[in-house]
Amino acid sequence: MSFVTDLYRGGPNAGMTEFQEKQRLQHECSMHTELEKLLATAKSPEVEISRKDFEGFTKLFHRFLQEKGPSVDWAKIQRPPEDSIQPYEKIKLKGLPADVASSLNKLAVVKLNGGLGTSMGCKGPKSLISVRNENTFLDLTVQQIEHLNKKYNADVPLVLMNSFNTDEDTKKILQKYTHHRVKIHTFNQSRYPRINKESLLPMATNMGLTGENEEAWYPPGHGDIYASFFNSGVLDKLIADGKEYIFVSNIDNLGATVDLHILNHLVSQPSSKRCEFVMEVTDKTRADVKGGTLTQYDGKLRLLEIAQVPKAHVDEFKSVTKFKIFNTNNLWISLPAIKRLHEQNAMDMEIIVNPKTLDGGLNVIQLETAVGAAMKSFDNVLGINVPRSRFLPVKTTSDLLLVMSNLYSMDAGSLTMSPKREFPTTPHVKLGSSFTKVRDFLKRFESIPDMLELDHLTVSGDVTFGKQVTLKGTVIIIANHGDRIDIPAGAMLENKIVSGNLRILDH
Repeated sequence: MSFVTDLYRGGPNAGMTEFQEKQRLQHECSMHTELEKLLATAKSPEVEISRKDFEGFTKLFHRFLQEKGPSVDWAKIQRPPEDSIQPYEKIKLKGLPADVASSLNKLAVVKLNGGLGTSMGCKGPKSLISVRNENTFLDLTVQQIEHLNKKYNADVPLVLMNSFNTDEDTKKILQKYTHHRVKIHTFNQSRYPRINKESLLPMATNMGLTGENEEAWYPPGHGDIYASFFNSGVLDKLIADGKEYIFVSNIDNLGATVDLHILNHLVSQPSSKRCEFVMEVTDKTRADVKGGTLTQYDGKLRLLEIAQVPKAHVDEFKSVTKFKIFNTNNLWISLPAIKRLHEQNAMDMEIIVNPKTLDGGLNVIQLETAVGAAMKSFDNVLGINVPRSRFLPVKTTSDLLLVMSNLYSMDAGSLTMSPKREFPTTPHVKLGSSFTKVRDFLKRFESIPDMLELDHLTVSGDVTFGKQVTLKGTVIIIANHGDRIDIPAGAMLENKIVSGNLRILDH
C-alpha cells in the first residue's frame, strides 16, 4: 500500500501557477518512487518502523514544496497578553501540597537524547560526556530523579528519546542503572533521508547506515517527539500507568530539573482549566538574541523562531527591549493532549529547512521541526518566566568550564550557584579553538581555576593553567601564534590582560 495520502491528490494549490503545481507533483511523485525503492531494501523488523518514519517525512516534504519564504506575517505579530506569561514567583507563592508524591506520580521526565558530542570533539552520545566529578549528563539526570523518588516515595520514570546515532551506545550504558530507583524507558525518534539540494531526491541508496549511506540520514529535530513517542507505544504505556504530564528538556541543560512548584500548579487546576502545555521562558541577555520567543499570533500564544522572521525584521527580533524573554526548551506537556492531537493529525509545527554541506561538498537539505512550535495546537497554554538558573546548557567547552568550577555546588545530581558568589549571573567565558575538544580542554587545566569572582574570561592560543589559579574580574589571555603562555600554579589574575610574551597588564 502506498503511504502517500489522498492529501496530495487535490487540485492546484492557491498561489501556485499551473507550471509550479506540475513541478511540485513531479517532485512528490519522484520522491515517492525513491522512498518505495529504499523501503524495499529494509530488513523485515524495521520495514514497519521505516514506513511510519517515511509517512512523517512525506508530509513534511509536501509542505516544504508548497510553502515559500518566512512562515509568519510580521504585521500580525503582537506582544503576548500580560497573563499569558506568569512570573515564577507567583507560581511559587502557592506553596506545595502535603502529598507531593501524588503529584509526582502523575509525571514522567523526558530527556531529548538524540545528539552526538561531535561539536566538543567527542565520539558517541553527548549525554555520556563527563561534566562534573566524573558524572555524565545521564548520570546526573538519573541521580536527580532517583533522589525525588526516594525522598517522596514516588515513581517518576525517565524516558529517553534517542536517535539512530545514540540508541545503541545509550542502551549499553543503561545496564549500570539497573539497581537505581528509576524506571527507564527509551524510544527512537524518526530517521529521515537527507535530500539532495539539486535533485530534491534522497541521497541514500538503501536503508543501511554505513559506507556510502553513512551521511544519508538524519534525526529530524525534537519536534519529532510527538509522532515517535506515539508510534513507539511508550506514550500509551505511560497513560496506562497513570501519568498525566511529561517534563521535556534537553539532556545537556543542567538547569532543567523537576520543579515541584510548576508541577503543583499544573495538577492543582480544575480539570476543565488544566494547562496542556507550559513553556519555561527566561529573560533575554545579549547572549540569547537568537533564542525563540513567545508572541501572540492569530489570537494564540506561539513560539517565534529566528528562522521564521523575514530578513528585514531580524534586528527587531533580536532586540532585548521588544522581545524580552526566550524559550529555554523546558516544557511541561499533557500526555492525553499529545495523544488526542496526534490521533486527529492536528499537531501544527512550522518546518525548519536546515541546509548543510557534507564533507564531500554535496549540498543537502534537512527538514526539521521544533518541539515548542506545537504550542499553538494545545489548549490552555502558558509561559512561565523562570529564573536563569533553570537554563544551564553545556554546548561548548566554555560552558563546561563554568559547570566544572566552584561557581556551582552539586547535590543529588543538581547544580546550584554557590552562595559565595555575590551576583547571580554567570561569567562570560570565551575559550579559543585550542580548547574546543574536551580532551584538549582537560589537558590545558591542571585544576579548574577559582572563578567565584570572575566576570569575563577570554583565552586564545596555546595557553595552559597550573593548579589552584584564581581568576577575578575581567581576565584576557592571548598567546600570539607560535607563543605559549603557562599560567603558573597558585597565580591570581584580577582585571589582567596577559599577552603574547607573558607581559601581565592591568585591565
